[in-house]
Amino acid sequence: MNQEYLKKTEIVNFEHPTIQSLITERKWHVLDDYNKIGTAYQFVKDEILFGYNESDDISASKVLSDGYGQCNTKGNLLMALLRGLGIQCRFHGFTIDQQLQKGAIPTYVFWLAPKYIIHSWVEVYFEGRWINLEGFILDNQYLTSIQQKFNQIKDNFCGYGVATKCFSSPDTDWRGTDTYIQKEGIHDDFGLYNSPDEFYLEKGTNLSGVKRWMYQKVIRHLINFNVTNLRKNKALEVQNA
Repeated sequence: MNQEYLKKTEIVNFEHPTIQSLITERKWHVLDDYNKIGTAYQFVKDEILFGYNESDDISASKVLSDGYGQCNTKGNLLMALLRGLGIQCRFHGFTIDQQLQKGAIPTYVFWLAPKYIIHSWVEVYFEGRWINLEGFILDNQYLTSIQQKFNQIKDNFCGYGVATKCFSSPDTDWRGTDTYIQKEGIHDDFGLYNSPDEFYLEKGTNLSGVKRWMYQKVIRHLINFNVTNLRKNKALEVQNA
């Protein structure tokens, strides 16, 4: 057992009272490892809604408080829950092509997005092997709404936070194997890190300066408004993916 994969950090702050209370109230600590991973995973996937937080490098407890997140921030929370349950996990950093965010990010603010956006998934150690977990990014209600909007598409799809070769039935639920929902949009592979803290210290986050300020104060709220409407099948604009 590698203790680096169980350590608390500023971002993976699993000793925070709200995270400890969640684990205790749900009685996750009495489960076997398969179900510890599964319950934490499904919680982050479906009870933490898809949405855009103020920054990628916020703490897990802040993500829990927000009640929403995207690939990087949901991953922060999932890592905290897993480590809080004694499950080894690590961070894998990437970039993804901005095109897979088109539709989720409305056209009128899309100019703000970098061409290649920082992305990550969580790798969890289970039964002697590392399993890639990426399918937790989109909550089921949001994904179902996008599938209904483009119900004529069964296979390759890129847009609205999705990049998959199996749009009609992607492997996003925990079954003890890899899960993906944005994998087909990956551009750069930065490799493995013990924690998101180490990654962001080395690579930074997606935005800086004036763009970061604009995103935090105004733009992300417009994006989240659009995502909420997409989830309700009431998007302000419909675009071809």
